[in-house]
Amino acid sequence: MTTTLETPARNRTVPTDAERQAALRRMKRLATGLLIVAAIVFTVAFALQDEIPWLAYVRAAAEGAMVGAIADWFAVTALFRHPLGLPIPHTAIIPTRKNEIGATLGAFVEDEFLSDEVVLGKLRSIGISRRLGGWLAQPANAERLTAEASVAARGVLELLGDDDVEDVIERLARKHLFEPEWAPSVGRVGARLVAADQQRAAVDGLLDKAEEWLVAHPEAFGSMVSDRLPRWMPGFVDRLVDDRAAREVLAFVHAVRDDPRHPLREAIDRYLADLADALQHDPVTIARVEGIKNDLLESPRVREFAGEAWTAVKAALDDSLADPQSELRASLRSAIVEVGTRLVTDETLAAKVDTWVTDAAAYVVRTYRHEIAGVITETVERWDAAETTRKLELQVGRDLQFIRINGTVVGALAGLAIFSVATALHSVV
Repeated sequence: MTTTLETPARNRTVPTDAERQAALRRMKRLATGLLIVAAIVFTVAFALQDEIPWLAYVRAAAEGAMVGAIADWFAVTALFRHPLGLPIPHTAIIPTRKNEIGATLGAFVEDEFLSDEVVLGKLRSIGISRRLGGWLAQPANAERLTAEASVAARGVLELLGDDDVEDVIERLARKHLFEPEWAPSVGRVGARLVAADQQRAAVDGLLDKAEEWLVAHPEAFGSMVSDRLPRWMPGFVDRLVDDRAAREVLAFVHAVRDDPRHPLREAIDRYLADLADALQHDPVTIARVEGIKNDLLESPRVREFAGEAWTAVKAALDDSLADPQSELRASLRSAIVEVGTRLVTDETLAAKVDTWVTDAAAYVVRTYRHEIAGVITETVERWDAAETTRKLELQVGRDLQFIRINGTVVGALAGLAIFSVATALHSVV
């Protein structure tokens, strides 16, 4: 079963203002037409009632219908304007008391719709985590949400000024990378690595590279030795010396690499341990490292690094957000579906989310209830009186015309009833 967040009201067809205006005109013509019919019937019956006695009952019904129609026309019209343009007291209620109506409406919404009982009761009853989870768990909805989030994120990237972001990156780099002392931190890390014998892997790597280079370039190392021999030495001696030197050095590299307790390894270990200790406690070493750091800090490369870092990050993010098949968007889609599935299946998580949403809504309602309702009051106050009257009449005017129609019918029945009772009493007396 597919879960949807849409409410049925969103699927209803809402009439346009033009359609409402046409319906209002039709109802006005109908109500006015009934009044005209009642007036014609009254005129005819009044003129002939002496000759045709039963027409007196018709005249009474028509008379009551006219009274009811006129009274209800006055009542309906008085809501929106002065009847016949006459400034009769307590008419044109909506335009003259617009601000009062807005304040009353705002207070009504605040008290009746934004109360804790109404808001929290509704949130608790709908199970928002389950409904949201079911919606998010649908791959199509996850794709839609991912696409919308990607568009929003790309918009944010466009709005961010490159210079401003680079300034932020530079300030963060200076604060978190350059302001703390480097030497103690490096020394502590180095001490831990030496204590764990992590330096041995680095030494083995260097020895392997040295062996590869010696095997690949024996002549380069050999010429470094023979070039220092006297010129008068025979050439074959140079070659013997070169070969011997290359073999000895290669054998030394093999010995150091194969012997974990070789004196050179131990010397390197002691040197690294001493260096880590000096980085933490020797003022001279610390000052030297700080000097290197300060030289780097003053270098324009820091600003260049900030610009290059932001440019690279921005380009990578923009490309990933624009590509529906990118790893970033695929990961986001998967995360959304996973969150939705967990909200549906994990009772504990769903309860936590419901509690969080309820608490957040309670805080917003309690803190901003008056401001939210005030939006209604302020909005109504800003409306033009004539425009407000027109809009309200379009919304409810058609239904109000039924009051005029009902008044005509009820007036006719009341007039007939009153006349009948009066005639009956007169005949008895």
